[in-house]
Amino acid sequence: MADDPLRVRVRAPAKINLTLHVTGRRDDGYHLLDSLVVFADVGDRLEFTADGPLSLSVSGAEGEGLDSGPSNLVLRAAALAGAEGGRFRLEKNLPVSSGIGGGSADAAAAVRALRAAGGAALDDDDLAGRLLALGADIPVCLSCCPARMRGIGEKLTPIPDLPGLHAVLVNPRVALSTPDVFRALVCPENAPMPQSVPTDLNRGELISWLKLQRNDLQSPALSLVPAIGDALAALEAERDCLMARMSGSGATCFGLFDHAASAKTVAARLSGRHPHWWVTATQLGDMQPLSRARVS
Repeated sequence: MADDPLRVRVRAPAKINLTLHVTGRRDDGYHLLDSLVVFADVGDRLEFTADGPLSLSVSGAEGEGLDSGPSNLVLRAAALAGAEGGRFRLEKNLPVSSGIGGGSADAAAAVRALRAAGGAALDDDDLAGRLLALGADIPVCLSCCPARMRGIGEKLTPIPDLPGLHAVLVNPRVALSTPDVFRALVCPENAPMPQSVPTDLNRGELISWLKLQRNDLQSPALSLVPAIGDALAALEAERDCLMARMSGSGATCFGLFDHAASAKTVAARLSGRHPHWWVTATQLGDMQPLSRARVS
């Protein structure tokens, strides 16, 4: 009897931009960023089975209507990594086009799965450069570790000692095109974050520092999707919310809280008030253990 095919399961945590400063624009049109990125303990799940032709199937609460053909970032990343075959099965739990790296996280998870299965043919430097062309968030999503992301996404500085954060993520169920948000940005030349990101802070001190930073894409996103303002207002109206901000190019927003219990209570309350929104309580920080492959 033939051996069962190798199967690898990985997680694709949501990526959260705690800050996002747009500092310039290159001659080729790509914008330059300075962003502090962390990861959530919620995300998509990806399974890779090392047999058959290269293919993708999609399930999950957020998978309806998602293209599973060659244009999907999972298959495009797998092809760039040198995969010659294998079946991917994506459980889609994160809303699409939502500013939390769903597609990029899935692409990075595909590469991690292939590496665990011994199927990634390119070395890390060559592969990272190729993946960047698919999406600026893919390189940072490969590690799922807190990092300062600069350039167009290729310059990564790990920030390993940030305290974990309790958060509520809210998406008003409006997909938002990243290129459209950048086109609506009035000024692409803004100040970067301070030269060094402090790492010896407790949770309260970190949140105080974050309040002094920005997401330069929040205003242009609001001009396109006013419902983002409703999500931010709902978070800010909660007594225990320490700060609220949009992640990435939107439309997902996050609120930060002192305690996990407070975040869970607020998430339940907002879900009840806005049943059409996507709302979840989560922990933000270093999700590397959740991204490790399980092989069977």
